[in-house]
Amino acid sequence: MDAHGGHYLNKEAVLSPLGAARMSQLLLGCTIMALVSHGAGYSATYGNFCMFVWCFCFAVTLSGCVHLDITRLHTCMPISWDNFTVAFAMLATLMYITASVVYPVYFLQTEWSDEDWEVQAYRIAVTVCSSICCFPYGVEVFLTQAKPGAVVGYMATLSGLLKVVQAFVACIIFGALANDSEYTNHIAMQYCVVVYSLCFSITVIVIALTVSGRTSALRFPFDRFVVVYTFFAVILYLSTALIWPIFSFDKKYGTTARPEDCPRGECPWDSKLVVAVFTNVNLILYFVDVIYSQRIRFISSSAA
Repeated sequence: MDAHGGHYLNKEAVLSPLGAARMSQLLLGCTIMALVSHGAGYSATYGNFCMFVWCFCFAVTLSGCVHLDITRLHTCMPISWDNFTVAFAMLATLMYITASVVYPVYFLQTEWSDEDWEVQAYRIAVTVCSSICCFPYGVEVFLTQAKPGAVVGYMATLSGLLKVVQAFVACIIFGALANDSEYTNHIAMQYCVVVYSLCFSITVIVIALTVSGRTSALRFPFDRFVVVYTFFAVILYLSTALIWPIFSFDKKYGTTARPEDCPRGECPWDSKLVVAVFTNVNLILYFVDVIYSQRIRFISSSAA
């Protein structure tokens, strides 16, 4: 508290490279929302998703990362602040990348009339600003991630950052499953959905426990639990990476090629392909997570 009974202001939160990155996030986020509201526009599910991403990231960055960091009020909150900020920065990076791909795909046209030129110009500006805004959030992740010899929270390590990416990829899988993926046609495909749901739930619990700072209160070694869980997640995802394509694209159960009469955005074959691709992406992420976790444990054991 200062002499007037107020909180000290953390000038380093503004004048540091991290502060500059967050100011850039706010400036670009505000610009994007102004462009969308004024002329670019948005509609349907994909447009609502993009607008949610821009508003959510701006709101959390402004009220959370900037305001609480400058006033140091985060010290009064029952969370691990360092873990929260790096986890959010990683999530925001992924969300901005997704929005920067989805918005132009569904709202930019390859051909337009003179009357549509102004709207398309706004949409091009939104796409450019959204793409640029990925970098300030990525810079924040780089600045706050674990450095050699530094003592940091779990979320700042590669394993912690991978947990955020794994959960985000699982959300993409769930979105594809919900978009008429026909997973109810076969029990084997329902098993895959159970695997996605189980791994996603445990990953979110790991992130929540870390951000809330409650890992020390657990009655078992948290780091060992995470390593064991990640190993089993690799096994489970490996099984789904084999099962899902068989029941989706094998001639006995499905079609190997995309049906010609399948409408864009409402094609079960497309949804199945998205699930198959991102299943393998998450398999790779969990595998890298296991390798990194074992390496860290080995180094820590050797140092001890």
